[in-house]
Amino acid sequence: MSNTHQPYKGFKPFKMDPKFRVSVPSAWRPEAGASLYLLFSKEHDMPVVKVLSQAAYDERVELIKNSEKTPAEKNKTLGKLAMLSRETALNEQGKLLVPKDLSEMAGIAAESDVMLAGRGLHFEIWSKTNFDTKLAIEMGQEEDDDLGIF
Repeated sequence: MSNTHQPYKGFKPFKMDPKFRVSVPSAWRPEAGASLYLLFSKEHDMPVVKVLSQAAYDERVELIKNSEKTPAEKNKTLGKLAMLSRETALNEQGKLLVPKDLSEMAGIAAESDVMLAGRGLHFEIWSKTNFDTKLAIEMGQEEDDDLGIF
C-alpha cells in the first residue's frame, strides 16, 4: 500500500453542537493527546477554519523559513501564522472545540450545519453555505485541469 501523504480526503456534512464542538471522522483523528492547530483563513474571499496537524503546521513554518523572503518578511509571516493559529486537541469523544469567536468569524453558528473538507495535509471546517459556494467554484475550474485528473 502506498502512502500518499494526504490523510484528509473527501467532504462530509456535520452539525456544530451548542457548545461549538464538531465530531471529527475517526479516520481523521490524530493520536490521543496530539496537538491540532485551528487557523483562521479565507479562500475565495470566504472565511474558513483550517485544522492543521503538528506536521502540517511545522511544514508551513519551514516553508516560510526556507522562502526567498527577507528576514523581516519571514518574521512578519511567522508572526501572522502564530497569531492566527490556536493550539487545541480532540476530546475523548473525538469532538473538536472551535471557539465561539473563531466559529463566528468563519460564519458558523452553534447548532448549524457545517462541512468538513479534506485538503490532503489538513482539513477545513466550513459553514454549509460557504462550502456550497466553494464547491461550485472549484468544480467550475475544470479548465485548469491540465493534468487530466478531474
